[in-house]
Amino acid sequence: MYKLIAIDLDGTLLDDKKNIPEENIGLLRELIDREYEIVIATGRRYWEAKNIIKAINRPIVILANNGNIVRDLKDDKILIKKYLDPEDFKKVIEESRKRGLCPLLLVDEYEDGIDVVVEMGSASEFHATYLSKAQDRCKKVEDYLKMEDVNILSVVYAGNRKDMEGLYDYITERYPKIFKAHLMENIRIAEALLEIMNPLGDKWLSLLDYAKEKGIKREEIIAIGDDNNDIEMVKNAGLGIAMKNGSQLVKEVADIVTERDNNEAGVAFELKKILKL
Repeated sequence: MYKLIAIDLDGTLLDDKKNIPEENIGLLRELIDREYEIVIATGRRYWEAKNIIKAINRPIVILANNGNIVRDLKDDKILIKKYLDPEDFKKVIEESRKRGLCPLLLVDEYEDGIDVVVEMGSASEFHATYLSKAQDRCKKVEDYLKMEDVNILSVVYAGNRKDMEGLYDYITERYPKIFKAHLMENIRIAEALLEIMNPLGDKWLSLLDYAKEKGIKREEIIAIGDDNNDIEMVKNAGLGIAMKNGSQLVKEVADIVTERDNNEAGVAFELKKILKL
């Protein structure tokens, strides 16, 4: 019997216009009313995810920033937090500067109204697009290496695949125990997106931590996703579901690939069959 359902947002619960199809909204309301534990597991910032799922209008836990911060929607209480070590963070910035790459920082300064930190003078199409979404929840600094007392959730790069793969390979080969890195491909903002975070900052690890606190076993978890940052939770959950529109890598580890894609409310369609609703 399944008790917890973890669902990614982009490419999974959301359609390509970044809306939640009505079928998905209706099903999630029904599942919560039937006392299933619903966790939104996303790479997005908590503030962003919170606003996206307003229409569901039910108590939900949001596992944001790929598992580095977990909050309860009803009161914004932090349930789990995993920050980057400041000295480890400097290693990432120094190496990326050698490569001519400038990231955005996703931070946990939610109560102060800050989710994103950007270095002054950095300019790219990725920065402009992301900062337009951050609205006024962004802080500019002169030099990342001179920051103090910032809770860094992740360091995010976007650009051509060759640059992203090069930095990804360097980080994962040289510092396998210091960082966790995701190289995402099922995106629209660039050829590839690289996110570097705490070694325990992973959707699956944080989901498992949360499930244990609730007395829920691994085999009682359903996980649904579409991209490479969903691989571990789809692979390790009691039932792992990949979206029809998902990356090849996430499909390879899934127990099920949905018959319908994210624009066809594939989440609702598949869960209704599995849970016999």
